[in-house]
Amino acid sequence: MGLEDYPPRKQNQQQQQSSIRSKLKILLLLVSSNLLTFFLFYPNSLRIPWSDRVPRIHLWDSEALLRELNSTQVRLAQTQLDLSDLQRRLLTSNSLLETLLTELGRIHGDSSSSSSSSDSDWQESLSGELKLAVGPHKLPLGFTSQLGSDELFPSLGSTCRRFPDELAQYMSYPVGGECPVDDVFAQILMLKGCEPLPRRRCHPKTPTNFVPPAPFPASLWSIPPDTSIIWDAYSCKNYSCLVNRGKSPGSYDCKDCFDLSGREKSRWLFDNGALDYSIDAVLSTRPDGSIRIGLDIGGGSGTFAARMRELNVTIVTSSMNFDGPFNSFIASRGLVPLHLSVANRLPFFDNTLDIVHSMHVLSNWIPDTMLEFTLFDIYRVLRPGGVFWLDHFFCLGTQMNSTYVPMFDRIGFNKLRWDAGRKLDRGFNKNEWYLSALLEKPMT
Repeated sequence: MGLEDYPPRKQNQQQQQSSIRSKLKILLLLVSSNLLTFFLFYPNSLRIPWSDRVPRIHLWDSEALLRELNSTQVRLAQTQLDLSDLQRRLLTSNSLLETLLTELGRIHGDSSSSSSSSDSDWQESLSGELKLAVGPHKLPLGFTSQLGSDELFPSLGSTCRRFPDELAQYMSYPVGGECPVDDVFAQILMLKGCEPLPRRRCHPKTPTNFVPPAPFPASLWSIPPDTSIIWDAYSCKNYSCLVNRGKSPGSYDCKDCFDLSGREKSRWLFDNGALDYSIDAVLSTRPDGSIRIGLDIGGGSGTFAARMRELNVTIVTSSMNFDGPFNSFIASRGLVPLHLSVANRLPFFDNTLDIVHSMHVLSNWIPDTMLEFTLFDIYRVLRPGGVFWLDHFFCLGTQMNSTYVPMFDRIGFNKLRWDAGRKLDRGFNKNEWYLSALLEKPMT
C-alpha cells in the first residue's frame, strides 16, 4: 500500500504561542514594575500625604520618637497590604490574558485546540513498546514533501484509544522473544474498531513439527496437516474436528466450510436462473479474459477464490478467524488471505479490481449507514466496467423496498442481474428474503 496521509505536527505553532505568552508576561512585569516605581517616587500623583508618613526625628524626646516609629510601622503594614492587592490584581490580569490567548488560539485552529491537546496528552501517557509503536518517528533524511512532514506516524486505528488497557496488554511481550498466543484477544480488539493494530517486535509461536502444505494445484482441494498451525485459539484441535463440525449440533460461523468434499465442492458450479449464480454465467457477461483480479469479502475458507483460480483469476479473500483457522486454511490452499473486518476500508486503490464478490456477509446485520459506506467503497475499488456480485444478501421483506433497493440505487451501479427470493428454512411467516445481484460499475 502507498503512504497514508498523516496529520501535520504543530510544534512550531506551539513554540510561537509559548513565545507570545512569555513576551506578554515580560511586558506585564515591566508595566507593573514601572507603576510601582511611579507610585513610590511620585507620591503626589496618588494624593498620598507622604510627608505625614515620614517620621519626624526628635533626638531630645524619646517618647515622641517611639510614637513616630509605631506610626511608621502601621503605615508600612498598610503599604504592604496595598502592594499585596496590586499583586493580586496583576495575577488576575495575567490569568485573563492567558484565557484570551487560549480562546484566540482555538478560534484560529492552532495547537491550543482541544483535539490537539487530547492527542498530545494521549501520546504522553504511553510508555514502553506501545509508545514506540505509536510514534511518531523522525525521518532520517528530514522533511519530505510526500508526507508533508519530517515525522512518520505508524498506522493505528483511531478507536484503539478507547481501549488503553487492552492495547497496553496487547503490546506487553518480551522484545525479540515469542509473542503471546492472543489471537482471539487481538481479533476482538480489531472488531471493536482498533484496526489496524500496532506492529509488534516479537515472533509468533511456530507449530511443532511443521509440515509444508501440498504443492499447487493439489493444494486447492487438500486438507492441510494438523501440524501446520497453532490450535490454541480454537475449540477444535485438529482439521478432522473442523471437517466434521458441519454434522455436529451447534452454531458456528461457516459451519461446513472446511469440508471440501461436501457442499463446498459444488458451490458456484450451477446456475438455477434465480438466486444461485454460477461463476461461468457471471464471467460470460464480460469480455473473455477481462476478469483477472478481484476480492471476495468474508470468503470463509476460500472456495470462491479456489474456483476462480482454476480459471486463472486471482482473488484475495478477506476472512476473520471465528473459532477456526480460516486465514491459515486459505493460505494452505495456495490462495491469498486478508485478515480484515467488514468495517475496515478496503486496502485497494481506486478503479483497480475487476470483480468483488460477497456471500452472506453483507446483510441486514450491518447498520444501514455503515453498509452504505461499504457499498460505496466497493464501487470505489472496482474499475469502470467491473462487477459486484452480491450473493444471497439477507433481509426482511419489509426492508427490501423501503431500505435496500433505494440504497443500491444511490450507489449508482447498473443492474445486470437482480433476483429476490423467499428464505423459507425458518418458516414462511418469518418474511425473510434473499437478494442476489450482479451489478456493474458504469464506464462513465
